[in-house]
Amino acid sequence: MCVVDTNVTTIESQGEIDVVGWNLKVNKVYVCEVAIHLTTGLQYTKNNRPNNVQKLTDKFSRDIQHAQKYMAKYKQHFMLWSPIVKDSKGELMYNQLRHVKQIQANIKEQYDVEIDCIVNNRFQECLWELRNFAKTQTKELQCSVMRYIQIEEYLSKHVAKLN
Repeated sequence: MCVVDTNVTTIESQGEIDVVGWNLKVNKVYVCEVAIHLTTGLQYTKNNRPNNVQKLTDKFSRDIQHAQKYMAKYKQHFMLWSPIVKDSKGELMYNQLRHVKQIQANIKEQYDVEIDCIVNNRFQECLWELRNFAKTQTKELQCSVMRYIQIEEYLSKHVAKLN
């Protein structure tokens, strides 16, 4: 059995975790931050300067502290989901892929915790996995996003037969 909650409030730090998923069968919790910036890529700023590293290091620090306090009986898995993370190949200050690696290094050093990053190609692969699942299901999927994907997949098959 799986349970998913979104926008989970972290009371002590007055923050929130974007998505928390519990797999009760294997006693595991997934703590996920989601950053979807479609045109700019992963881009948090402060005073008009890139602030990805500080922002997400702080966010994951709060998430880890919250999980250690309230989800201690579960094996914990921390994730960053972001579809577009750019590699500027130029100035390091604007290289989002380097920022992600620095965030991972910061969290590893501070908490000895790995952050699993689902970005770019891995993000797209996960979307394809959802599509492949949706097109095999004939019953109505209850999640509105999955239902939408299911409809798209079945419509594509139907329209292809008409042409």
